[in-house]
Amino acid sequence: RKGNVSSNAIQPTWAPFHYTLSGEEKLMFSLRLMNDNWSTERSFNGFQLGESLHIQADVSSGGHVPLRLFIDDCVATLSPDKNSSPRYALIDLSGCLVDGRSDDTSSAFISPRPRQETLQFMVDAFKFAGDNRNLIYITCHLKVSPADQAPNPLNKACSFNKASSLWTPVEGTGDICSCCETGNCPLYG
Repeated sequence: RKGNVSSNAIQPTWAPFHYTLSGEEKLMFSLRLMNDNWSTERSFNGFQLGESLHIQADVSSGGHVPLRLFIDDCVATLSPDKNSSPRYALIDLSGCLVDGRSDDTSSAFISPRPRQETLQFMVDAFKFAGDNRNLIYITCHLKVSPADQAPNPLNKACSFNKASSLWTPVEGTGDICSCCETGNCPLYG
């Protein structure tokens, strides 16, 4: 018995094992209160009004390509639900530290970064007006981009400089922060 079979040539597809493995690894994000010199995690998380919170965000990238960490938004609330009310935005608009725009605050990202996988910022301790509770929840949305990708309006870390009245990025060109002023920043692209 004879038969004729024809088909397009088969193109084998494969990737080296380490690429497959690194693609399946999980990224480990952390957000920690640090001591005043950023050397260790703060053992006591109580603050007095007038003190500064030193907050450090990290990602453990394992075998991935080098990554740069960003913070899309951070919100303070009185309950663990980030959508509860009252709520106060510390970081918003895909990386604008909007709390630094308020009067009598010194909130800012720390520049330069200690590592691409780390982003540090300071926020002045505060309470919600009219509320006597001593506990505030801070919830942040962290993300990464490839370290070789230039920061842009979607992936940025911008602080408001009161002396110059301008938004300035931790890295990248100043124009990536212009949407912090207008409020027309891309969200979660």
